Amino acid sequence: MIKDIISNNYPISFKNKGYDFLKDIIKKNNYSKLFIHVDENTNKYCLNHFLKHFDILKIIKIESISGEENKNIKSCLKLWKLISDKGGDRRSLLINLGGGVITDMGGFVASTFKRGIDYVNIPTTLLSMVDASVGSKTGIDFGVLKNQIGTFYDPKVVIIDPDYLDTLNEKEKLSGYAEVFKHSLICNKHVYNQLIGLNKILIDYKIIHDSITIKNNLVLKDKFEKKERKALNFGHTLGHAIESFLLDSKKKLTHGEAIAIGMILATFLSHKLCNFSRKNLELIKTHLKGLFGNIHFESKEIEKIIELLKHDKKNSHGKVNFILLKEIGEPVYDVEISKDLIIESFDYYLS
Repeated sequence: MIKDIISNNYPISFKNKGYDFLKDIIKKNNYSKLFIHVDENTNKYCLNHFLKHFDILKIIKIESISGEENKNIKSCLKLWKLISDKGGDRRSLLINLGGGVITDMGGFVASTFKRGIDYVNIPTTLLSMVDASVGSKTGIDFGVLKNQIGTFYDPKVVIIDPDYLDTLNEKEKLSGYAEVFKHSLICNKHVYNQLIGLNKILIDYKIIHDSITIKNNLVLKDKFEKKERKALNFGHTLGHAIESFLLDSKKKLTHGEAIAIGMILATFLSHKLCNFSRKNLELIKTHLKGLFGNIHFESKEIEKIIELLKHDKKNSHGKVNFILLKEIGEPVYDVEISKDLIIESFDYYLS
């Protein structure tokens, strides 16, 4: 039996036990209003599965539009107004049922409405299960820049129900796998060895649990990202810049596709600066390109991507700080990288 995971102030609870925990929360707190936050996809494919766990539940549905391009202040204004118009107050509960856009934005809306109301995350994608819904970060994008506005705000519970994964296409599952693989790189050599030799993604209940545990253990050590939690940003410095740059283009990538590229780039930089093994570098490149394919970048595009790095949230005192690896499971923090070496890493990726 898969055991619950305890984070800083809330449980990460699996399947039926999680729904039972939510029932207890609702009963104990006697909320004035219950809101469920969905998008058009989770409204169609996930809401009925959620509702079947409750005999009688008076719940008000509020809906966002799916897609990273809609994770912005305009969408938040709509949600705040809906909650307010439908009688929401400080004793309301917001249940976020969806992927990372829903849980990130819904958490931010909850943390700011009436200076903070209770919320629950029920992630419905692999990516949001192993990453976005865990760790108490909420956030929205600022223009094309990811997660520039946000808060740290704990949910009452995170419910992990892998049944929702049956609603996903292979591209969405692959996007989530990028974070699973990243967790193995930064913390778990055993899981890395289990994944690296495969030419397909491996996702099961235990892999999901192990991946969440890796992230949660880092959050427990360092909730506000002073040191250890920074390891979760491996591959994200350039990955987020790539994702942001391509957001409105024909080459728009999923989060996982962009992070896969970012991990190859970061692993190359690790080899150059931290003596990360050439053998593992080649294995990682082969594994990720075999799954995610190859994206071509022109030199002008690379220049614009590098320019976006100045907006990265991990920057300090005007310096762009990278997370690199000494070896599997041994991150190196706050490494400053020259522009020439970043360009060299793209040359390696494209070769």
